[in-house]
Amino acid sequence: MSSKSFFESDEDAAQSNKLSRKAKESPFMLVGIAGFVAAGVIGAYKYRNRGTMSTSVFLMQLRVAAQGTVVACLTAGLAYSMTKEYIFDKAPKENPKSLTN
Repeated sequence: MSSKSFFESDEDAAQSNKLSRKAKESPFMLVGIAGFVAAGVIGAYKYRNRGTMSTSVFLMQLRVAAQGTVVACLTAGLAYSMTKEYIFDKAPKENPKSLTN
């Protein structure tokens, strides 16, 4: 008998590790997801006190705020990774293809 469960396959294990692998590759993705969830929670709280604003206009503004949060976090992550790679990492990189034969 193996130590694995009957209900857990290799594909399930790969899917469960996918989020942790993505978090290590791009940590700002998790910040973007957290910002999206925060915008949704804040929007749900403010929905009760929206005043005379119609529901459709409120939801459009909430969607723009949530998407803006995610785009801003991903842009900050891209700027961070580019800065780290091109400005702070001054080590010369070797070209695997040589121009001479």
